[in-house]
Amino acid sequence: MSEPRPQTTALLLAGGRASRMGGVDKGLVRLAGRPLAAHVLDVLRPQADALLVNANRNATRYAELLIAAGVPAERAAAAVIGDQLADFQGPLAGMAAGLAHCRPGLLFTCPCDSPFVPADMLARMRAALLAADAQIAVARDADYLQPVFSLLRSELGDDLQTFLGGGERKIVRWFFRHRVVEVDFSDCPEAFININTEAERAAAEARLATLASGDAP
Repeated sequence: MSEPRPQTTALLLAGGRASRMGGVDKGLVRLAGRPLAAHVLDVLRPQADALLVNANRNATRYAELLIAAGVPAERAAAAVIGDQLADFQGPLAGMAAGLAHCRPGLLFTCPCDSPFVPADMLARMRAALLAADAQIAVARDADYLQPVFSLLRSELGDDLQTFLGGGERKIVRWFFRHRVVEVDFSDCPEAFININTEAERAAAEARLATLASGDAP
């Protein structure tokens, strides 16, 4: 008998320092007139049972974006969670915060600067994780792992806290302490387009305009 579909929470990772963009809060950078985070939340909302945002600044603004994405107003503030470690310790710290706050089930993580997340990404990763009886599913493109796009079983939270407490910060090193399945998204290379410079922001804006016009290949 197959494992029943578990509760799945999507965590938007917006807690980074964004040093390559001059230290701005990247999730709030405008893309086609809206914050980057709003574009990603729009794609995550129909894929997940619940939404969280990992942010270390501008919590009120992210709560407003969650409300716009359909999170009830009385829950939105609590759905914005900061790192438990100080000084911007990286994506694993955000994942640890998400695992500490999500319900028993699965936690899907996604960066705030990747506006072209596929509409079926979470479903594909969940299917792969359950079929392999894995603890972690991680996306990959044709060449590389994309570890910030991951699906984690919530019971891994304590182990991740221990790993971070030992001074470790490398995502893949922690992943491969567990049962991992790699999920091939080489058919969706645009999924991993991220925005770190003004030129990349402009290119993403042009792509969005093309998609809106229906001229995309």
